[in-house]
Amino acid sequence: MHPVDALHRLGGVATYGALAALTGRRGLEAGMQAGDVVKDARGRYALPAADQAKRAAHALSGVVSHLSAALHWGWEVKTIPTRPHVTIPRNRNLRAAAREVAHPHWARLDAHEVIDGVTTRDRTLVDCLRTLPFDEALAVADSAMRHGDATAAHLGLLAAGLAGPGAERGRKVARCADGAAANPFESVLRAISLDVPGLAFRPQLRITAPGFFARPDLVDPDLRAVAEADSNTWHNGSRAQLRRDCRRYTGLVVRGWWVTRFAWEDVMFEPDYVGRELGLLVTRARERAQPASRRRRPA
Repeated sequence: MHPVDALHRLGGVATYGALAALTGRRGLEAGMQAGDVVKDARGRYALPAADQAKRAAHALSGVVSHLSAALHWGWEVKTIPTRPHVTIPRNRNLRAAAREVAHPHWARLDAHEVIDGVTTRDRTLVDCLRTLPFDEALAVADSAMRHGDATAAHLGLLAAGLAGPGAERGRKVARCADGAAANPFESVLRAISLDVPGLAFRPQLRITAPGFFARPDLVDPDLRAVAEADSNTWHNGSRAQLRRDCRRYTGLVVRGWWVTRFAWEDVMFEPDYVGRELGLLVTRARERAQPASRRRRPA
């Protein structure tokens, strides 16, 4: 897989191991030599979007913000912006040409909300919680928690101070955020599941039984239901990984778990399909849980 495509799937930021697993060592090295991939301040690999955002912000006398700031802080996102997000003063007018090179936002930023031309972590979280669609905001919040840049309590405090359009959605994101989510793929799948009545998935929950152990992507222990962000994407030709996944899948099914698997493309671009299938999962799981005497018999 090309390094740019791999980074888009990984949320824009990745460790060497995660990226090389998709691109191969030579592919990653070629991407770096071509300038398609850069190494960030934390020693991880990213698209050059952060540098591009800083250049755009400088040209507009603004500040890197929102999703572009999230990438700057090393947080994986659902969708890498095609234009950098830049916040400018409220009284500033932009020409049409300027809007073509950046996604502008107008706000008054205090000095303590900006570091080296980028909104602080807290301000970035506030902006993302309030303005992004729920699934995108959840991916950012999960990432911030996963990297130790926020806690559930701190997110709650930030969300409590939100006001205006998007405030209630932002508070819901803060309540639902969980740093156990492994990546934006899982975060978006969980976001879809939150709209399915009767489903209460938790990320990376351990399932144990005599001679068996698994940690699926999403688990509802009450329904004995599992959803996997389809790991076939990450096999990269590894028979050993495929074998482990097959054993895990079989082990869950024969021990009475409902297992669903979703492709990256469906989770990211076909959420209605994913939601319908998860709704059917709830129905089937409840039917199986009923006593045999209460189950509908075929006519």
